[in-house]
Amino acid sequence: MSKERVAQLEYSEFQSAMLDEQKRRRKAAKIIAVLEHFHGPLDGLTVGDVGCSAGFIADELAGAGAGHTLGVDIDVPGLRKAADRFGERVAFVCGDGTALPFPDKSIDVLVFNHIYEHVVDPDAVVADMHRVLKDDGVLYLGLGNKLGIMEPHYKLPFLSYLPEKLADRYVRASGRADHYYERFRTRRGLRRMLRAFHVWDYSIPVLAAPTRFAGSELFPGAVGRIAQAVLARTPRAVLRLMLPLVPTYLWVATKNPRRPRGVALPQPPERVQ
Repeated sequence: MSKERVAQLEYSEFQSAMLDEQKRRRKAAKIIAVLEHFHGPLDGLTVGDVGCSAGFIADELAGAGAGHTLGVDIDVPGLRKAADRFGERVAFVCGDGTALPFPDKSIDVLVFNHIYEHVVDPDAVVADMHRVLKDDGVLYLGLGNKLGIMEPHYKLPFLSYLPEKLADRYVRASGRADHYYERFRTRRGLRRMLRAFHVWDYSIPVLAAPTRFAGSELFPGAVGRIAQAVLARTPRAVLRLMLPLVPTYLWVATKNPRRPRGVALPQPPERVQ
């Protein structure tokens, strides 16, 4: 029998990456660059970060010009840290993503970055984000891929490929946890999760032009510059063949059909069908 999943409360207390300020702010810069390319400036918009934890990304969203910035999480210690540091310009709320404490169609932009694998019912969270997003609103998603070879939390190859019991044994044998909590989905499964949305894929554009999207940490050093040059020149058809194994998808979703507003790119974003 499968172990019943319960919410990961106080996540920042056992996942130190949530408190790595430099890394979180670099991620925020990439998120903002993608949103501004798709939607335009965030000036004056109501922006929500679902799964905000210690608030670094929410703080950067406020700094990018958002008129009203909201951070939501069930991570109470993280929220306390966030409110102590950033509470003057971000409103932090303890709330469940399946019942967001916002009215219908009240949010211009939502960020849901590397959260879905940690929640008990990601489909319900996505449905509630659809509810609170305005009809012309935008949802940014950072989505881990089940078929990414190196599992990102425990750095164990092929961990996310395994059935639940085998994954538990593998992570326990490594000494890194007593069981494997996270639940990833494939690209197809993620698209089903977002079936109520129109989705644009920024994964390849960000990989091919990391400096344009403040993602230079993806390719550090000389080797990184070579990798970037190769990706920028690789035919789109070849890059599409790589997509099922890309470890992280960067998607932008809307309730109604829209197109990116930003300038043309060597590897432009494409609709996810």
